[in-house]
Amino acid sequence: MTEGLKKLVVGFLYDDTLDSSDGVAQYVKTIGAWLSEQGHRVIYLVGDTKTKNWAGGEVYSLSKNLKLSWGGNRLSMPILARKNLIRKILKQNQLDILHVQVPYSPFMAQKIINRIDPSVAVVSTFHVFPASSLSVFGSKLLKIVYGKSLKRFDRHLSVSAAAQSYTKEVFSISSSVIPNVVDLKKMSAGKTTAKPSAQQIVFLGRLVKRKGAKQLLEAFLILHSRMPEVLLTIAGDGPKRSSLERFVRKNKLREFVKFLGFIDEKSKASLLVGADIACFPSLYGESFGIVLIEAMAAGSGAVLGGDNPGYRSVLGQQPVLLVNPANTDEFARRLEKLLINRKLLWQIHNWQDEHIRQFDIATVGPKLVDIYNQAIANKTQGRHN
Repeated sequence: MTEGLKKLVVGFLYDDTLDSSDGVAQYVKTIGAWLSEQGHRVIYLVGDTKTKNWAGGEVYSLSKNLKLSWGGNRLSMPILARKNLIRKILKQNQLDILHVQVPYSPFMAQKIINRIDPSVAVVSTFHVFPASSLSVFGSKLLKIVYGKSLKRFDRHLSVSAAAQSYTKEVFSISSSVIPNVVDLKKMSAGKTTAKPSAQQIVFLGRLVKRKGAKQLLEAFLILHSRMPEVLLTIAGDGPKRSSLERFVRKNKLREFVKFLGFIDEKSKASLLVGADIACFPSLYGESFGIVLIEAMAAGSGAVLGGDNPGYRSVLGQQPVLLVNPANTDEFARRLEKLLINRKLLWQIHNWQDEHIRQFDIATVGPKLVDIYNQAIANKTQGRHN
């Protein structure tokens, strides 16, 4: 559908840093890189960021940011926007489309949205799902603060049905689901890595309460009494790491549980491909779960996730891949079932290989370009009318 259409100038607007590997940053970078490969010109209007160029596109750091924690997430909130630089960048780059990541800050992104030329089509992607009642309250406050800037958008998107429902409920906005993406070609490159001989469970994520690493360790302790040869690898860092390591020492699991610390993007695929089970027992607050599709793309045996609305949007077709992390006995039984039943594991792995294709940037990218062009066409038609 996109063939033969003119190449676009696309601006991604994201208040946070582009230096991180967090979900929204990955979304922006994966789509932006693909657009550049297709011949579109991409620029990144972002918060406090050291990166100067991404996949051929200029990265503009437009604010000073304050780092904080909200609802179990790390955030980098802009507090001092560089107004003169914003004016200069918008004047220099004649955008066709501005793609805004929501929630956005009134201190930077909202200023750009209100300042952007009326001829530019504006599209949003909602990445939000509540981690707590405080998050819901915060979102409702944001809606009030956003005010007229919400009327500037020509099209709204959400990364999942969970985010779509929340967007409708809290912001009173109707949106279309365009899922998070993974570069299947890039992630599947790790499939050539030799797998370890022992069965292995891999956790990858921030070591914070809501990601469920503690619940995984509690379930693994039970599993260890039944299958002592199974190993657990915990990749990632965070404030809960010291207490998790104490749990391992106290329960004499040091020989069977390995903490790798922070894992960079280049090492993800080779880590995940070695997993018989890639386990992400998040308790709440997930709008989608990019790590789930990364594990599928890398070739993990089975991808097991916490039974929350965001993860359900990815794994819901296979209920055996969703578990209540707080039910320790059931969690341990599910791990054991997947490790023992090789036929089931093979069936799940084959399903994952097919399922992951709908999240591949090669599949989602053209749909997004069509949405961009429709928004631009509607904007042009509106001006003529």
